[in-house]
This record gives sequence, structure tokens and C-alpha cells, in this order.
Amino acid sequence: MTARFGPTPRDLASPLWWGAIGLRVLTWLFAAGIGVVHQDEYRRAWLAWLVLGVMAAWTVLTSLVYAREALRWRWRWLVVADVGFTAFLVLTSPWILSDAQAAAAAPLITTVWAAVPPLVAGARFGAVGGLAGGLVIALCTGLARGEFTVDVARDGVLLVASGLLIGMTASTARRSGSALAQALRTEAATAERERLARSIHDSVLQVLARVRKRGAELGGEAAELAELAGEQEIALRALVTTEPTRPTDETADLRAALQLLGTSTVHISGPAGPVSLPAHVTTELADAVREALANVAKHAEGAQAWVLLEDLGDEVIVSVRDDGPGIPDGRLDRARAEGRLGVAKSIQDRVTGLGGTISLDTAPGAGTEWEIRVPKGASG
Repeated sequence: MTARFGPTPRDLASPLWWGAIGLRVLTWLFAAGIGVVHQDEYRRAWLAWLVLGVMAAWTVLTSLVYAREALRWRWRWLVVADVGFTAFLVLTSPWILSDAQAAAAAPLITTVWAAVPPLVAGARFGAVGGLAGGLVIALCTGLARGEFTVDVARDGVLLVASGLLIGMTASTARRSGSALAQALRTEAATAERERLARSIHDSVLQVLARVRKRGAELGGEAAELAELAGEQEIALRALVTTEPTRPTDETADLRAALQLLGTSTVHISGPAGPVSLPAHVTTELADAVREALANVAKHAEGAQAWVLLEDLGDEVIVSVRDDGPGIPDGRLDRARAEGRLGVAKSIQDRVTGLGGTISLDTAPGAGTEWEIRVPKGASG
């Protein structure tokens, strides 16, 4: 059993549903008026009024359901049944219309009332649903007429086009609303983060800064504590001054992910704004940078490292540079010949798996620099 908490989300395409409800009521009134005008001409007037009565009851039933604000209460099965039931009512017309009415192309018993289900299908299922609903009603209209004429073709085009248009509109409304909701959540999270940053800056960060400064002055074991305090200060600053790193539905901020790798010996630089990439691409690049930094810590203990993120629009570049002793000439070739590629191979596999490129620039006494290039459209 699944429990639901909090308010039920409102369907952002609700105005389309209300429009369909209003149109259904108006078109039923029109159909009833046509019935009154032509009742003496029908082959079976009693069947005509029975169908009109069923149409009235169906209008009331569906309107009560479609008037609910939550999309999950606008049942899929009812929308499908709406299209099918309306198609069935359209097909009763040959038993109601007289031969003279059929020959004169008199209105079917459902008239324009039958145009509403394709709109509802579009509002519920999007463009594909609206298109399918329009095709079903158009086909049944042609069968009820018993022939394919220009009027039948025109009505079919209008039914399909209206369902398709409403479906596209509903899908756009929901995507836009989702994007707006995400933007509002991000704004709220940023505001809260800024509030926490001000509070932390006035207390914790100031204490850590004083410990780091005083410990460095005292030296010895106090200097080690000062270094630890400095690392915690940098990590805490990165945490409260960057955007949330939790991925949204599909993307994540690479700049924020890299900021969390900063320490007293690792310096992070990047654009002022977020660098949004597919979430798995961000994860892979952050892991690649983390491995490069781990390699610096292992082979160049005490060296300073710099991570630079650049957003060029169509690609991102991540550079990891250190001031360590560098890699001696021939060392990589010997490692490759011996089948030992270690971290270098691991980083390269991550980058190439994303469709990117990686280059290494190093020399004895000149430090090491990795340059990673990945296209913005990388899918991995």
C-alpha cells in the first residue's frame, strides 16, 4: 500500500480541461437543438432522443470527473472510454437518420458534440493521444456517412488537427510548469544556503580561521591542527557558497561538484554561474578529477594543485595542474609496456567513455597538467 502525503499536485493543463467541459455542454445544447428541428424527419425519433439523453448523462459524468484539478483523478481509462463511447454513439446515426437525411448529408445525431473527446485525449495523453482520438472519431464519422466525401475529409482533418494542437499545448504547459517549479525550488534552496552561509560565516568559519592562523604561528603539532582546520574551513566554505549538487531530474552542476573537492592544497576555479551537464556526465567528470587529485597526493606529497573549469558553450574543459616534481621521461612508456597504467588509464577510460579527449603535459621538475575536454552534448 502506498501512502500519499501533502497536497495533490495540480494539473498545469487544467484550463484546457475546463475549456473541453464548457465546449461539451455547448455542443450538447446544439445537438439537442438539431434534434428538436429534425425530430419529425428521423427514421426512429425515439432512438434519437435516447441517444441525446445518453449524451446528456455522459456529459454530466465526464464533466464531474474532468473538473478535478489533479491529473491523476482524470483517469486514463475514462478518457479512452470517452473516445470509444462517443465513436459508438456516432455509429448509431445510420439507424436514426432517414434515407432523405442521409442523402442530403444532414447532421449526424452527435453533430459537433463528437469533436470533444479528441481534445480531452490530447489534454490527457499529449499530441499522440489527441491525434489518435481525432483519427478514431474521424473514421467513425466516415463509416456513419457511408461514403468518403469532401465534407467527411474536412471534418476528419479538423478533428485530427484539433486533438493534435491541444495535445501539444498540454505537453508544453506541463513541461513549462515543471521547469518553473524546479527554478523556484532552486531559488529557495539558494536563498536558504545564503542565509546559512551568513550565519556560519559569523561563527564557525571565523573560529576555524583563527585556529588555522594561530596554529600556523605556533608551529609543531599546532601547525598540523591548523592545517586540518584550514581544510575544514575550505570544505565548509565550498559547501555553503555553491549550488546544491544533488542532480535534478536530468542534469547536475559540474561547477558545484568540483567545488567540493577543494582543500588547503587543492584550489578550484570556474565560471560564476552553474555548468549544467547530464547528471551521469557530471558524476564521471568529478570522479576523473578526484582520481587525478588522488594521484597528486600519492606521487607529489605536499604539492599544490589547481583545478580550472571552463565552459565554452559547446564543450567544457577541466584542467588539473600541480607543482609537483612531474613525471620522469619514459616512465609512462615503461608502465604501458609493463601493463601498468593505473590512474592514468582509469581517467582516460572515463573521459573517452563520454566522447571526450584527454591530454597530459608533464616534465621532470615542471609539474603535471591534465586537460580534459568533453562536448556539452555528451551522453556517455
